[in-house]
Order: sequence, then C-alpha cells, then structure tokens
Amino acid sequence: MLRYLSPAQKHDWESALPIGNGRLGAMVYGGAPTETLRLNEESVWYGGPQARTPKSAAHLLRLRELIRNREHAEVEKLVRKRFLARPRSARHCEPAGQCYLDFAHGEEVGRYERTLDLDKAEVKVEYAVGGNRVRRRYVASFPDSVIAIHVQADQPVSFSVNLTRMSDKWYETNEFLDSITARDGRLVLHATPGGKDSNKLCMVAGVQCQDAAGTVEAVGASLEVMSTDALIVVGVSTSYEPNIDLEETAIETVSLALQYSPEALWARHRRDWERIYGRQSFELLPETNNSDEKPTPERLKDPTDVHIIALYQAYGRYLLLSSSRNTSRTLPPTLQGIWNPYFSPPWGAKYTININLQMNYWPVNTGNLSECHMALFTLLHRLAISGKDTARDMYGCRGWCCHHNTDIWADTAPQDEWMPATLWPLGGAWLCTHIWEHFAFDEDIDFLRWMFPVLQGCAEFLLDFLIEDETGEVLVTSPSLSPENTFVDADGTKGIFCEGSTMDMAIVKDIFTGFINSVETLARHPEITCTSTTQALQDHLTTRIRTALPKLPPPTIHPTHGTLQEWGLNAYADAEPGHRHISHLYSLHPGSSIAPSSTPSLAAAALATLARRLAHGGGHTGWSRAWLICFFARLRKPAQCLDNIRTLLRDSTVPNMMDSHPPVQLDGNWGACAGILECLVQSHEMVARGGGEVRVIRILPSCPGEWGAGRVRGVKARGGFEVGFEWEGGAVKGSVVVRSRLGYEAVVCVHRCGDGDGVDGVEYGIVGIGDHEIAV
Repeated sequence: MLRYLSPAQKHDWESALPIGNGRLGAMVYGGAPTETLRLNEESVWYGGPQARTPKSAAHLLRLRELIRNREHAEVEKLVRKRFLARPRSARHCEPAGQCYLDFAHGEEVGRYERTLDLDKAEVKVEYAVGGNRVRRRYVASFPDSVIAIHVQADQPVSFSVNLTRMSDKWYETNEFLDSITARDGRLVLHATPGGKDSNKLCMVAGVQCQDAAGTVEAVGASLEVMSTDALIVVGVSTSYEPNIDLEETAIETVSLALQYSPEALWARHRRDWERIYGRQSFELLPETNNSDEKPTPERLKDPTDVHIIALYQAYGRYLLLSSSRNTSRTLPPTLQGIWNPYFSPPWGAKYTININLQMNYWPVNTGNLSECHMALFTLLHRLAISGKDTARDMYGCRGWCCHHNTDIWADTAPQDEWMPATLWPLGGAWLCTHIWEHFAFDEDIDFLRWMFPVLQGCAEFLLDFLIEDETGEVLVTSPSLSPENTFVDADGTKGIFCEGSTMDMAIVKDIFTGFINSVETLARHPEITCTSTTQALQDHLTTRIRTALPKLPPPTIHPTHGTLQEWGLNAYADAEPGHRHISHLYSLHPGSSIAPSSTPSLAAAALATLARRLAHGGGHTGWSRAWLICFFARLRKPAQCLDNIRTLLRDSTVPNMMDSHPPVQLDGNWGACAGILECLVQSHEMVARGGGEVRVIRILPSCPGEWGAGRVRGVKARGGFEVGFEWEGGAVKGSVVVRSRLGYEAVVCVHRCGDGDGVDGVEYGIVGIGDHEIAV
C-alpha cells in the first residue's frame, strides 16, 4: 500500500496517485478543500493520421556506399536531404481534461491520510474538518468503463463538481474545450484536441446521492451537491470508436454505472481486478514489519527497507494492468502509461520503440498478466499495414518496417531529425520479437496463427534489407546504428551510421529464428490456417532464412576493453562511454542467446561492458537503471542487482513511486518490475537432454542475500509453467511448486540467495501435466 499524510499540491503531479482501467486514467491529488483529478483517455491525441514517408529508395545505394567508405559527414548530409520525413513528427498525446470537487469547508483539516491499495486498485482519502469526518474513495472500473468517486461524511457536506480542460501550465487560463453544459444531474463537456482530424471527445460527469436528504442542482456549468453519501461517475467517449454518438454514448455509460450502489459498483470493479492482479504475489519477510504504516516518501529514502522492493514490483504490475487491458480497441501504454497532464508532453508521450514500449511489456508474461499484451499485438497488426509503404518507398523492400517511434495511427515513418535515432528501421522488428516470446509462455496456437502474417512481413523486409559486407561472406543491415549512440572512428571523426550494429544483427537473428519456429509449430497443426499468406511464399522465405542465418555475424569482443563491440564488426571507440542505451547487450536481455552457463566468454564480455558503462556514469536515467537490473539478474549477480534497485529507488523514483527519466517515464517501473522477477525465477535457457533440449527453470538465480526470507507465487515461466515457493535463511523452505499446463519436461535448478554466477544450483527433473512439488 502507498501511504501519504498530506495531499499532492496543486501542480505536484509526481505526488498524485494513479488509477486506470486500460482506457481511462486519472491522477488523484486528494486535495482538501479542492480535489483535483487529472483525466486521460487513451485515444485523445493531437491530430489524425498523416502521410509522411519520404520516397528515398532511389538514394539507398548511394547512402550504403558512403557508410561503407566511412564518409560520416556525407552520410548525415544525405540522410538529412533524402531520408527524413515531413512533417518531421508523428502525433502526440493530450489530456482529456480535469474534474474538480470544490468543498465548502475550509483548508484547516486534521487526521489526513491518502492511500493507494494495490490489491483493490483503490485510492482513499480521509480527513476531519471540525467534528466531521470526510471519506472519499476512487476507482477506475473496467467492467463499467468509468472513473468512480464515492464521497461520504458523518455530517452533510456541500461541494461542487466541475469539468474543464485546461493546460498544465500554472499561468494558463484558457479552457481547451468546445462547450460545457449542466443539466439533469449531468455535466457534459465536448472538446476537439488540436490538429487536423483529431479524435473528438465527450466527457460526462453524473452524481447520484445515496442518502434520502441529499440534493444535486445544476448551477451554471457546475453540479452543486449537498449530501452525506454521494457517488460521482465520469465517463469519456471519443470518435476513435467509429460510428457512435459521442454524447449519447458517454451519458449512457455514466447513467448505467449510476444505477449501481457504490457497494455494487466497487464489488464489480474488485472482482474484475482481483481475477487478474491476484494471480501473483511477492513478499519479503518477516511480515511483522511496520513499513506499510510509514509514509511512502519516507520509505523511499530508507535503504534498510527491503519490503519496499516487493511493493515496487507489485506497483509495476498495478501500473501495467491499469494501462493495458485486453479489448478490441485498447491501445498500449505510452511513455507515461495512461497518465499524462501535459498538452505538450515530454517526447510527445508517444510510443518510442527503440526500447521504451518494449520495456513497458517486459513483466507482462512473468508477471502473469499475459492478456495485457494484446494491446501491443493489435497495434502491431496496424503497423504491418502502414509499414508496407515505408518499406517500399524508403528502402525498395517488400514486407513492412517501422522506425523508432509510432503513434495511435500506426505511423511508421522516421521521427524527428536527430541522427542517432531517427533513421533506424528496426523498431518494428524489435516489437515483433514479442510474438514468439509471448507464445513461448502459453503456446496459444490461435494467437500464433493471428500474428504470423505480421511476423512474416517483418522477416520479408529484413531479408530484402540485408546486404553482403565487403567480404561477401557476411550479411549486415545498412543503414544501421546503435540507438541514440555515437562512435569515434580511428581518425577521430564522430559517426553514427555503420553496417550491422550488434543490436541489429541480434534482432534479425531472433526474428528469423522465431519465424522458423513459427512455421514448424504451425505445420504441426494443419487444422490452423494462416491468413494473408501462401504455402509457396512460406517455403520460399523459410529457404532464404535458413541460408541467411549462418551468414549473420555473431557478437564480437572488443580487442582492447574485453567488452562487446557495439557497432558490429567495427571496434569503434565510444563517444560517450557512459551512454544510457546499452543496446549491444540485447542478446543478454531481453534476448537470451548470451548466458553464463552456455556462453561464458560472451557473458564475461557483457559484464565488462556493464562495468565500463557504470564507471563512466551509466544508468543515470530511470529506465536505463532498470535495464541494468535485468542485465545483472541474467548474469546471476545478486549484489549488483540489489545495488541498482536501491539506486533506482533513491535517485529515479518520485514520491508517488513512478519512475523518473527525468521527467516521469513508466518504462523504468516496468523494466525494474521485470528485473526483480528475474532475480527470483528465470526460464529463458534450454539445456541438452536425451538428444533434444529441455527448459531450465531457475529458482532464486539472482536473489540478493539481504532478501533472506520471502515467498512468491504465480510467476509464469516459458513452456506453460507457473512457479511458487517460500525461502528462509537464503534457501528454499519446503517445496517448490511447479504447475505444468503443457506437460513438457523441464530441469528445475534451485539456487541460494546470494550465490551468484559461480554456482549452477541443484537440479531436479519434472515432466507431465499438473502440479509438481519438488522437495528441496
């Protein structure tokens, strides 16, 4: 539970508390006498779809020649002239508006408390004014698609309900709306976000008094309420949902929710929430600690409070389930999740896909929230359509591609004019690695059939995009870069573009491997047919991929530093040795082809890479620090995991426990959530057994010694497994329970807290469907 003893101040968004149902989000400030809710709806963005892709394919050969000749200045000159999009930016997110509750009592309140209960997905605010105890609670209900507020008091309280749409800037007085009216116990706000063809929105607030003496009166553009027990409900509809009457839809949504009593509405919300969120729990013991009684900002400053680490992991799952639900129209979380107060947000609150959107979903499978992944896969289907024009017009390739940003309109053209990031057409390919990764956990054949055409189009683009290097023996990408980083050539000149960066080639390998695995898996299910493809095309692509795979260059170790080389086969120097991106370790995490047991020399080079980055100030952004946790967990370095978790909490976590880049970016929350789970359970490795390969499930592979006792349940592992166990004194206590849904053989490898990579653990074998209790 998150706990605070004062409200968030008027402009202190980083102390407000988030609620969300995947489509609607609200930041609750908990103010008295004025309560502020900053509201978001996932499809409220500036502007509509754009056609921005440059027709640059005719200049690709010349660009590749310049890159091969290392004419770095001429490369950038040609990119600026021929390969950048106009307009230069995809669309950006906007807030839906604000809801204010203005209470008639003064500001002098006592016994104030504000909490966020993760298990119930509920914010509560309680305080006393004179002898009157006021209680407010808030939820974002998925079943009813509304934000609901329940106000109770020992004695009647008077307050007004107001909707508006104002800028986040303190000096701004304009309301960015079309109209607002109050009638029949409802407030109705219409607005049109900026830009051509933007989604129009209608926001409606309604009030229902639960006490017989309660009253609601429309006064101007407000609802005036006098009551001891009142329910306020807010709903939003937008024209992103086609062919609906916005006002009629929003009013109906609110009216249906108000038909329920607060108890019934809350019960519907809790049943839905607990059904998914309650699948997993993680606790560090002993339970007798009084950490939950302390205000959260104090706990963040206390390095001895290990229990806040379990709270942080749970909060990551809370934020993900609040931001990404499985519906036909739900969009993925942006850089700020479903919560954004700005009309001009940092980095547009877009989908940045050179790590950030990918990191958002790192804990989705292990965190037992797999269906939340569907919002990403729905977006991928739309990217595969719009990306065909980009692949053809920019690179003369078949299939589809996307660069390092996209938006709700599935824009695939280059974003911005920043050389270290803009011209990188593998953003969509990185997203596509989530397809086979997701399938590995549940082996849902219908899902694989649905996503196969997207994966096939991605593989088709990569096959066409690859070229032979100057030896003619190796296939590389070109143009290629290592996202957002810069190198120094032997002659001292700085450069960005190369052939076959280490990350590029690792992503290509994973896509090709995932494609082959998908073809072979679907072939074992002839009853499943794939749409938008033919057997002849599959066979042709499979043959080409099998030929290409051995020609992809493996990771290379730098001859001087012993690190992994970042720019492929080129031993370039780092322009910024402490850079926040560590893209060349993709194969360590989220990829899985580097591991201490199977590739010890590459694992050692990865460790040297991390040491060099940290020695020069790396990990200075929240999401970068979260990635470090994941890296060290995979390298089985528990002490480094704990050190980076503590640093993240100390330096990159704001009072409401959101991650700070700065400013707030929730990818750090989700990356660290995934990293904490990697400390407890890992399942990315395979080991040879009986002429084949079986899954390795590691228990406590990177658990710090300071986490001497705890319990975890509901951690998903690849291969259809689910794991739960307790530990005490640094060792598993009793049994490890492994539930197998698919019946595969697995090796369960049990470690002790603090063991590190020098110990492989004790192995136990299991096979068959059902619960396996492994006595340790």
